[in-house]
Amino acid sequence: MDIEDLDPDIAALLNSADMEDTETSGAADMDENFPSPDYDFSADEPSAGAGKQEGKVDLTVTKFAPIEKFFSDTPHKVFDDPNYYKTALSGESEIANRLHATLSKFLKTDNPQDRTVYRQQLYSIYYEFIKSVAPKLASPSVPAPKKYLVRYGLVLPSLFTPEQKKTFASVIDENTSGEPVYYLDEWLSYIATGKLTLSATDEARPQRGGGNDIQRLMTLQNKASGKLQTAENYLKTKVNQRGLLEIELKSKIDQICDHSPMPNFPALGAPLSDAQKRMFNEINEKMHDLLKIDKEISQNLTAYQDAADETESLQEKMTIASATVGVSNADLLKEIDTVRQMAKMTVGRKGNHFPIFSRDYYHCMPRGTGFRENVIDALAWVESIDPGVFVRMHKNNANRIVPYVLLVPTYGEMGFCWEPFDKYNKVSSRGRIAVPMYPKNLQVAVLTACADLRWQVAKEKASYYWMEEGLTGMYYQWFDQQKLKGDVKDYFIRDYILWMTKEAEGVQRLDKEVRGVFWRYLPFPQERKDMLKLRSLVYAELCQKDANRAMSDGY
Repeated sequence: MDIEDLDPDIAALLNSADMEDTETSGAADMDENFPSPDYDFSADEPSAGAGKQEGKVDLTVTKFAPIEKFFSDTPHKVFDDPNYYKTALSGESEIANRLHATLSKFLKTDNPQDRTVYRQQLYSIYYEFIKSVAPKLASPSVPAPKKYLVRYGLVLPSLFTPEQKKTFASVIDENTSGEPVYYLDEWLSYIATGKLTLSATDEARPQRGGGNDIQRLMTLQNKASGKLQTAENYLKTKVNQRGLLEIELKSKIDQICDHSPMPNFPALGAPLSDAQKRMFNEINEKMHDLLKIDKEISQNLTAYQDAADETESLQEKMTIASATVGVSNADLLKEIDTVRQMAKMTVGRKGNHFPIFSRDYYHCMPRGTGFRENVIDALAWVESIDPGVFVRMHKNNANRIVPYVLLVPTYGEMGFCWEPFDKYNKVSSRGRIAVPMYPKNLQVAVLTACADLRWQVAKEKASYYWMEEGLTGMYYQWFDQQKLKGDVKDYFIRDYILWMTKEAEGVQRLDKEVRGVFWRYLPFPQERKDMLKLRSLVYAELCQKDANRAMSDGY
């Protein structure tokens, strides 16, 4: 059978540069160290560890630090190891044998129908294999091939081109930025050790069992963190109010103590004027206000200390629980099932769901691949145009909270928001977004995730009135007036991408009403607004509306 007669996807996988003859077909992708289909992978590996909670929110950070280095100058040699494949699959018992046998058949067969069957089987088998590997990822002694298999979907290094191999070997392994952006192996490791809570699902979580104790403690800790952040915000607000009141008091006292010279006695101060005497009553009222604020500061300080003690106590209990039992296998498997759903969502129904890295499906440039540094750089770009994208308001305080970002090794096109924040701590908890690592356009993938986050946070804030108030309400009313069909959020995400890529540069692509909604609820930085109003009368009018709202205090 000619190569042209095969399914295009399979033919692409078979079209290896080092293929020497048609008898070996896809087997050319297997180097000489690729074992026979009946090879037994069955040695055990060490596992598990524990630690503190990952990704703690720091509200003092106002922006992403610039990425100074995107790739390492000294590529590692793990992908050159002739035993990479055997090491990656060893110790995983029967599921490794099934993965190996199915992959061998997939790469060797010429029959397109058989390849379609094996391709579908590989998808399910691959995630079962991930479930076998996941508990071991927390161990510092986990072999690098197992880590990279989970991180990149890289099962067989011969599926790389030499250039791709060099690129992936140059990726910086460690999270030097400190931002909550994680590869899949890191994510599952933090779940396994209790550093991250399970991603939210619609299913009720069981309340008993060793592993669930950690999840229960983390839930309590999230609640305590919310109390802690609320008390801290109140404390800062009241201390600021006290400072303003003290300045006002000092000013009035200075005015009382300022005596003009008496007639005929220039060296002596005149008696108090009527205006100065009236200030005594004003000062008396301010002193009462000062005592009231001081009492509130004491109460908030006590609340803060109680919440801090509770958080510390829960952290100690969680550390002990992590060291003794770890997260239950059932919880970890549940998270992998959730990640599998995330992977499907990044790809979409009609996309390429093949779970294993292959040079024939990977068409990204190094800077366009969803490596950690590239994604952080893209997030920083989004925030530079939409400064409020990661901001949540609470009691008139703007809290910048970057969500957890999971880098999923898929050939997807869309990022998305899995949850806008922890339901037990809406004040200071991080949301969760997923970004595909191998998209056609990384910028668009990150934008779709940020747009989804924007929509869900605004919708949660408006609650039952999401179709009437705020960003979602104003956009929905336009959507309804236009009599559009489909998911309103999909339209919003599409328009958000145009807002960030076109309107931000002065290229008008949005409906006039949508532009007005976005201008008000997703405002550009003032410098960009000043630039835009010089480019078009449309933006100049919007700037004038801003000025009118500011004057009327109705913005």
